[in-house]
Amino acid sequence: MKIIDELYKLYRHKLTGDEEDIDMLTFAFLEEMTREDLLNLIQEMDNQELYDLMGIYVIETLKGKFASEGYGQHKSPPYYHRNVH
Repeated sequence: MKIIDELYKLYRHKLTGDEEDIDMLTFAFLEEMTREDLLNLIQEMDNQELYDLMGIYVIETLKGKFASEGYGQHKSPPYYHRNVH
């Protein structure tokens, strides 16, 4: 995606690239974008970029829903089937 390359070129020497920096850059970028701007970016995506975007969105949204419902917090230990003679 062109915008990612542009952001990277602009900030690669100014930020460390850790998760905190990337979050800050992403949220600052999104604050400046309108809905129309975002839709235009999506229109410019090729199929793989669109699938990747939707994949990340679905994965992260489902993780959030499961976490908010408390799923996965009390996992029972895995059962290992053994032949006992």
